[in-house]
Amino acid sequence: MKVLLTLALVLCWLQLYAQEPAARQLYTDTVARYQLTYPASWQLQPASHPAEIRFVAPGAPGLARVTITRHSLPAEAHPGLSSHPAPNPPDSVWQALQQLPQGHVQQLRRRAATGYPEVQYQYTYAAAPAPAPRIRVVGRRIRRADVEFRLEYQAPVTQDARHLAEGEQVLKSFRFTADAPGHPGATPQPCDDKMYGIAALRYTNDIWEDDCQTIHEFAGADLSARPKVHRRVLPFQSYALAKGFDNCLYSVTKSPTNAPERVYRYNPATGQGEYTRWQLPAQGPENVWISAATDEQGHLYFMTSDASKLVKVNPTDGLVTVLWTADPQRQAPFYPKIGFAGAGSHGNFCLDEAQVLYQVYSTDGSLMSVDLATRQPGPQLIVPTGLPERGGYSDLLFQKDERGRRWLYMAGPKALYRVNMSRGEAELVRRGIYTDLAGCNVFRREPPLVGAAPPSAGLPATGVWRGRVLDATTYQPLPQARLRLGPAGAETTVPLTAQGAFSYLVEPGRPAAAQVRLPGYLPLDSTYATYAGPYGQDVLLQPLTVGTTLGLDKVRFEQGSARLLSSSYPALKKLLQLLTETPSLTIELRGHTDNVGSAEKNVQLSERRVATVKAYLVRHGIAATRITGQGLGGAEPRASNEREATRQLNRRVEFRVTGR
Repeated sequence: MKVLLTLALVLCWLQLYAQEPAARQLYTDTVARYQLTYPASWQLQPASHPAEIRFVAPGAPGLARVTITRHSLPAEAHPGLSSHPAPNPPDSVWQALQQLPQGHVQQLRRRAATGYPEVQYQYTYAAAPAPAPRIRVVGRRIRRADVEFRLEYQAPVTQDARHLAEGEQVLKSFRFTADAPGHPGATPQPCDDKMYGIAALRYTNDIWEDDCQTIHEFAGADLSARPKVHRRVLPFQSYALAKGFDNCLYSVTKSPTNAPERVYRYNPATGQGEYTRWQLPAQGPENVWISAATDEQGHLYFMTSDASKLVKVNPTDGLVTVLWTADPQRQAPFYPKIGFAGAGSHGNFCLDEAQVLYQVYSTDGSLMSVDLATRQPGPQLIVPTGLPERGGYSDLLFQKDERGRRWLYMAGPKALYRVNMSRGEAELVRRGIYTDLAGCNVFRREPPLVGAAPPSAGLPATGVWRGRVLDATTYQPLPQARLRLGPAGAETTVPLTAQGAFSYLVEPGRPAAAQVRLPGYLPLDSTYATYAGPYGQDVLLQPLTVGTTLGLDKVRFEQGSARLLSSSYPALKKLLQLLTETPSLTIELRGHTDNVGSAEKNVQLSERRVATVKAYLVRHGIAATRITGQGLGGAEPRASNEREATRQLNRRVEFRVTGR
């Protein structure tokens, strides 16, 4: 098995080795005093106005472009971007977006992280009637003194896959040259609250594929919100990621080269990356660098997949030190339980403030520890409750939330979990598969509090969410929808205007649960991130048109059986409610399996599972004539069947609307 795994990794490494990272050009405006980088394949096109510059993607002229404009702006002319931001949102931006034909506001919020008042936004709209594609706009408006800089990426949504990530990278790279950051090794800024993870998978052409180059960025301890995606920013596939005190991310290839490897630095604030001079030693035969972490001094650590080699890097002087070449857990009394032939790995780790190294056993999520100073392992395994029993635990990270509470985050099978170490209890906080997690705010030394802390960067301590409920197909307002918002379990009804608009007071950093109901539409039950100050985000409802397919992701069965697990009933009750509230609705249940075993038996198993779901619905009052079904076995995989982590995504039940 190890030989096959090594061969697969080598082939993957060879493929990656042949891919050169996209070259980028540096553009500097010495008059306006700013810099940015753009893809070398894009063309620089000065506009007719001297205060405007354009960067145009290859292809049809102007199909995808980034435009930078600047103009003088009196302080009183733009309350949303004044030098002392007013408590009101940038009303002119919000009002303008509402006037767009079939507009959909995905983000509108004020930021001050750069030291300058800034508004960020993203929206789509219909510039021309269908079938013309919708237009996507991603923008930043930044005010420095009495000059407003407006940066906008604009392209048809059909160009998202080709140019959106490149356009966002151009926007992120913008910085004022008068405030250029120092070189690596300068006095670092305090570690911020952001948390990162390497995404193990990506969704391409309706198939889940291995990724390990894309980084997801989470703002603070709120992992329920949609992360900012740094798409394929690593020049190699990686299992290891650490966050330095300079708020940059450090990684190394997962290729089993058994040769010295240089550490790669990626700055998520600028979107730029480069290889450092720090070189890790050879991993050893049949080994990869599988995990990385940070300690209270800002040192970086890297460990091999068999846990037999731990290396420390001092970013200040670049010194690389091998801390051990033999796995300390071999001395632990429980080692026979985790060290037998064919057992899972325990090379994924993190560090706490007391220089205790924690590792996770990949098979069941058990935790073990090592005193980094003495190399002595802890006497027993820690088994948190609330975790799935088997498979796919890939990393750990200590992180503090907005209240200063310390949690252990665990990357598990298809989800992230949060562990209360004092109680030994784990809870699911987010779906997703990550190879490694990175953060360092647990080591941040907060200044002593003297009196009340002033509000940061002029942003208020409260937030106001403004948005609209829109049809996801026509983008027309749905004022007749029933909207409930609030903390999970304590939602309240929020009125909608004739334009489907709402305004709701939120507690920044605390996720808001949203429930939206409207006959003829799929019910929406979701959570949304909340922010300080006024911000905008629309809510979309999917119409129940014929052909619409919805997955019943929480419907689960016993292994190899059509017997429902008890955790399946909440999802089934929601489907039952939908059918009850929409008497004309007819559906087709569709059962799927992975490709393990006989194809014929998989079809039969999926048919039995469909029959079980149908029987539940009929037993609770739904006419059998409204429900058809078919078992497809493994014929329509949603993800790759090459790994257990992705095979689980293929074992599913979904329904398709067949009539209204």
